[in-house]
Amino acid sequence: MARIVKRERLVPNIHCLEIEAPEIARKCQPGQFIIIMPDEFGERIPLTVADWDRQKGTVTCVFLIVGTSTRKLSLLQSGDEVPVVVGPLGRAVEIKKLGTVMCIGGCYGIGAIYPVARALKEAGNKVLTLIDVKADYLFYWKDKFAQISDKIFISSRDYIHDCQGYVPRVLKKIIKESRQEIKRVYSSGCTYLMYTCAQATKPAGIKTLVSLNPIMVDGTGMCGACRITVDGQTKFACVDGPDFDGHLVDWDELFARRKSYFDEEIQSLCYWEKKTFP
Repeated sequence: MARIVKRERLVPNIHCLEIEAPEIARKCQPGQFIIIMPDEFGERIPLTVADWDRQKGTVTCVFLIVGTSTRKLSLLQSGDEVPVVVGPLGRAVEIKKLGTVMCIGGCYGIGAIYPVARALKEAGNKVLTLIDVKADYLFYWKDKFAQISDKIFISSRDYIHDCQGYVPRVLKKIIKESRQEIKRVYSSGCTYLMYTCAQATKPAGIKTLVSLNPIMVDGTGMCGACRITVDGQTKFACVDGPDFDGHLVDWDELFARRKSYFDEEIQSLCYWEKKTFP
């Protein structure tokens, strides 16, 4: 059993979970993830590690409520326990000095890119951060990103920020104005966000890493549920990734596989909500 240190809602529908897991906190690196079960009846959910405290022995994850198991996670309180926390899993992001790099995140991916951006900054890079939100109030961890970013851009659909519009439009403008200064792009968030980022950087030839999130079960490569196609070869996101070259991913296949259990997910959540909160 692992104890919940803190659970808080960051913005509507997005929560932050801090878990007591000393062995994971001691070993985790940027880009890796954990698998957690909210209770003995829940699914095994992969969550990217958004932060950690090696001294306290805690790891922090940010998640979006999309189904029954994430809804259960959102109801946990400080002191509660969960039956399964496994990790760190996956390959860590390669961190080295490249020059100017850009980290792009949206939704739960905002939290996921934080440790990557921090590590790249510590390695001596100039870090540009692009945050995709529908409105300013959905941008969380502003202070944390301000400390590690040389410049923050915001792709939004409101009129609070200068960078109005969707990510590809904003990203293409940044790339054009940078005059080939950007050497690497790292993106995390929903599948469509990562796809559009990869499409926007491809003409400029900027290597773009995307943190893929296919359906996953065991997280060790045994079940094969998270298989994807990269450069014509079958890969498993849990052990070969989760980060891959976005220009080589078969996005049509990934989109199709992500929708495999969409209807069942909604039905499960509705049934559980009705039973739990009649």
